[in-house]
This record gives sequence, C-alpha cells and structure tokens, in this order.
Amino acid sequence: RNGDGRAVLRSSVREFLCSEAMHYLGIPTSRAASLVVSDDDVWRDQFYNGNIKKERGAIVLRLAKSWFRIGSLEILAHSGELDLQRRLLDFIIQEHFPSIAMNDSNRYLEFFSTVVSETANLIALWMSVGFAHGVCNTDNFSLLSITIDYGPFGFMDSYDPNFVPNTSDDEKRYKVGNQANVGLFNLSKLLQALKPLLDPRQKQLASQILEGYGDHYYIRFTELFKTKLGLLGENEDDNYLIAFLLKVSLLS
Repeated sequence: RNGDGRAVLRSSVREFLCSEAMHYLGIPTSRAASLVVSDDDVWRDQFYNGNIKKERGAIVLRLAKSWFRIGSLEILAHSGELDLQRRLLDFIIQEHFPSIAMNDSNRYLEFFSTVVSETANLIALWMSVGFAHGVCNTDNFSLLSITIDYGPFGFMDSYDPNFVPNTSDDEKRYKVGNQANVGLFNLSKLLQALKPLLDPRQKQLASQILEGYGDHYYIRFTELFKTKLGLLGENEDDNYLIAFLLKVSLLS
C-alpha cells in the first residue's frame, strides 16, 4: 500500500498512554514498555486533506504474552501448510492454554471454544468503556483475546454506534456498533482455518460453538452495563434501562 511502516511521535504517545489506560481499566491488552524518539523525519498527511507535513518518528516497545493472531493460522491454512499449522497450534495450546490437555483428541475444539467466548468477552469490555479499535481484521485479533493493535483507535465521548476512529475506513466497516459482528466474522475465519484439522463431528460441534458467540457477547455486555448501573439480581426491565442509558448518552 506504499506505506513506509514508520510511526510518528504523536501516535506513539497515544498508543503508549492508551494501552496503559486499558490495562488499568481491567481490559486484556498488550503493554507499552518504552518509547524511543527517532531522529528520522517522517512525512504524514495527518488529516488526509493533502496537507503533508514533516513529523518526528518514534518506536514503541510493546509487550504481550503472545503475538499470535487469527491471521497466524489463517495464512497457513490458506497456503495448505497443514503440518506447520498443526505444530503451531499445538505450541500455542501448550504454552498459553494450560487447561487443555495435549493428549485430548478434542483439543482444537476446546481451543476454538475458549477463543470464541474470550473474544466475546473482550469486545464486550471494549464496548463497556466506549473503545473503538479501528482496524478489526483477523491480523489484529489475538488468539489470546487481548487488545494488541493501537493504530487508529478512539474512545467515544458519548454513545454513537456509527463512531469510526479510522479516517481511512470510508465504508465504516469497523464502526464501534459493528465490533461484535466483526468479531463473529473473524471467528468464522478462524473456524475455516481450523476445519482441515477437524473430523466431521468436530466440525459440526465447532459450528454450534460459533453460533453461541452472540449469546456469550450479549450476556457479558449485559453484566457489564448492569454493574455500571448498580443493578442487582435479575429483572425484566434491566435491558430496557441499559438501552435507555445508551439512548440518553446518544442524545446528550
């Protein structure tokens, strides 16, 4: 895409501060360890209006338990490297999913089930603080369900489902109100990548697991907003109050 792959100082500072803020908000995320300013000049059109200016470059050192993403498995499946994909998946499970036994014939199914539920939890947490990721493609979705990319992102000042922090997202594919749906889309791509490693019964079960994503997300979203409102127990009017809260914020 003719990009130079460099970051400018202003976006690096934002990335450093936001990832730390997300951590202390209790949202799974990569952490910023250091920020180094470069002497190299970087040319950027900050507002995409044709006004290119020279800016100072910078590098953020980020830390995470793992940088494996849905795209890490997707690319191997796409190229037909199934042996390498199986080895990588076994490594990921052994290193980062200790509750899954490596001798379990259903380990890939258990892995997928965990990623589905934890992805739903992560996006519900994003929504609970008004965080819009900005670039929710499969290469920016962690297999450990942590927030790993802070390119174009933003926080809503008031609730707006059409809020888009990425000025290059003309189609509003990653608008904040679509994040849960994009999560489902990315998980469907993960399932597609895993299917060559599953038997017919496991494929059927995996499809059922994916169908349960919406329920996982809705339950977690509701729990988080009930906590915000101080609602205890279960009441049929809870969902109405949550919707009313968001509507009031939208109109404010």
